[in-house]
Amino acid sequence: MPNYDQPIIPTPDLAPEPSGDAIRRPRVKKNWIPVVAGCLKKGNHILVGQRPKTHTLGGLWEFPGGKIELGETPEIALARELKEELGITAEIGDLKIACTHSYGDVGIIILFYEVLFWKGEPKAQHHTELEWILPAELPLRKIPDANRKNLDRIFQALNLKST
Repeated sequence: MPNYDQPIIPTPDLAPEPSGDAIRRPRVKKNWIPVVAGCLKKGNHILVGQRPKTHTLGGLWEFPGGKIELGETPEIALARELKEELGITAEIGDLKIACTHSYGDVGIIILFYEVLFWKGEPKAQHHTELEWILPAELPLRKIPDANRKNLDRIFQALNLKST
């Protein structure tokens, strides 16, 4: 009778020999961080914040948002982040786009939402600076690679004009 309490450990002599086209790079497991970002629009302008120089990706410009904490929905996480970063109470709209990016051994998945309404005037409580810019100005800024590689998709999903 087999002993189900013991793990089954394959031994090298039992492993099949890989054929020439079956040899692949070993899969590298990444640590994934779920992140939310919000697009606040005022007229033809969008709000961006500059990350503190002492933080990861310091000095880069980004859409406001942050990490989803365990047990939070993305919408609740974004509302919390906007309260912490900007001091506003926000009504979060629909998910507009999801994209991924790898920074070395860490992968992020970013969920972009449109922020429909908010109470209060956004103030830089986390960022070193906030600016309302035309969307066409964003590609000219230093922005995270995760945003840059998906900029066309982000603009299309959020109905932003890139010109």
